[in-house]
Amino acid sequence: MLKLSEALAEWAPGAGRAHEEPMLLLGAVWPELVGDDVARNSHPQRLLDGTLLIVTRSSSWSQELSFLSERILAAVAARLPHAAVQRVRFKVGKLPSARHEAAAAARIVRAQASAPPAASASPQEALGRLREGVTRRQRAKLTAGWKPCTGCGALVAPDGAALCIACINARTHARTEATARLLFEAPWLGMRGTQALIDGLTPQEYGAIRRRLLARWWGILERARLAKRFSKDGRERAIASSYVVLKSELPPDEIRPETVRNVLGDELHDFLFGTEHASETNGE
Repeated sequence: MLKLSEALAEWAPGAGRAHEEPMLLLGAVWPELVGDDVARNSHPQRLLDGTLLIVTRSSSWSQELSFLSERILAAVAARLPHAAVQRVRFKVGKLPSARHEAAAAARIVRAQASAPPAASASPQEALGRLREGVTRRQRAKLTAGWKPCTGCGALVAPDGAALCIACINARTHARTEATARLLFEAPWLGMRGTQALIDGLTPQEYGAIRRRLLARWWGILERARLAKRFSKDGRERAIASSYVVLKSELPPDEIRPETVRNVLGDELHDFLFGTEHASETNGE
């Protein structure tokens, strides 16, 4: 089946819509650039002065994607070099609906139909020309030494990695989720123990994920303290336990009550573990 992204690669945007078309095209091929998981939680919104603004579903997604900025830039440059994207920025916002996506796709079709010489061609003729163009591109790439991605089969540059950008991003996201879950459930493993269980995890990735988790957990604990109430599921105490172990980097059997108090501080420690909360019903 002809991929939309491959067909669009042959299309040259018209000058009258140059400010709008890169975003339409980018939105159409976004899942192939970043992978389905990332695409479901983010969307390119605006391109201004070389800066691409990407809307994400949550602050955690913005933080995670910020570590993939260089890869996103490389993927956009390879697919849409005329867009001249130089930087990416992330913000939390509302993602477009499926109806909006369909409307954007229709606008791309109209733009293609209005671009010479396809204006007078039938849909069948236009599709045939696109298919021929894609075939020529694929043959030229294969001749130049391009190779199939070992993950999905898409062609990647001869001097590139074995995986395409979308597959790299998908595996990075999966590795990040697995690492975060392990740091919560077994924070005493440390970097070496976590690396032994997470394939491909680098010390740099481990450090970045650890810092993000500590910041996120501290925010949850502080919000609970300021509100003077626990969540209904009482997760704050479990988070605090993982936070203390991960922050102190001590084995659980070496953590003393004074260690917990030193790491959390008096106010947060007393809120979480003080006697006044011993029989408190969570969420009431």
